[in-house]
Amino acid sequence: MASSASSVTVVGRTTRVRGRLSGDGDLQIEGLVIGEIVTSGNVTIEVHGIVGANVRGRRLVVRGAVQGDLLGEEAVVLEDGARVVGDVRAPRVAIAHGALMRGAVQTGDDGAAQPPLVRAQASAKSAPVPARVVAPPAKPVPAGAVKPAPVAKAVSSVASGAPRRPPPPVVPVLKRTKGQVLKKKER
Repeated sequence: MASSASSVTVVGRTTRVRGRLSGDGDLQIEGLVIGEIVTSGNVTIEVHGIVGANVRGRRLVVRGAVQGDLLGEEAVVLEDGARVVGDVRAPRVAIAHGALMRGAVQTGDDGAAQPPLVRAQASAKSAPVPARVVAPPAKPVPAGAVKPAPVAKAVSSVASGAPRRPPPPVVPVLKRTKGQVLKKKER
């Protein structure tokens, strides 16, 4: 990577890198990187960019796919179309409508002072609506009286009778078999 803080190193769309990338400048990923990325500059993973390891930098912007943890010193931004499987840690985290993320999110300046990470599976496209708890008022039942049928404990606020299906795979491109990256099936 380049040594100047104002320079940008580009991993082109047809480039495949296996191994650790580290340096001081900004990095723009348009191709495939299988290996850890550590830089003191900004990291941008473009729409066609795929990263299969942890990414650490000052400000991370993801438009492509990442399978690994994201650690931003200033911020992490998941834009529309981003697909991330891994934990996200930064003082500021933004997840745009249309971004998919599976992992834990931790925000704040000092990671040690934060509460433990909470695992989450979020999709800005189809975020589940939380269930609303409905509890009947507690009334004493006289002896010998018939108890009424129990009321449902949770009623979904979504008026949909269709069963819920699991979300589609987030980053199917990064599934590995014996160290190989699988290619899409040709039809």
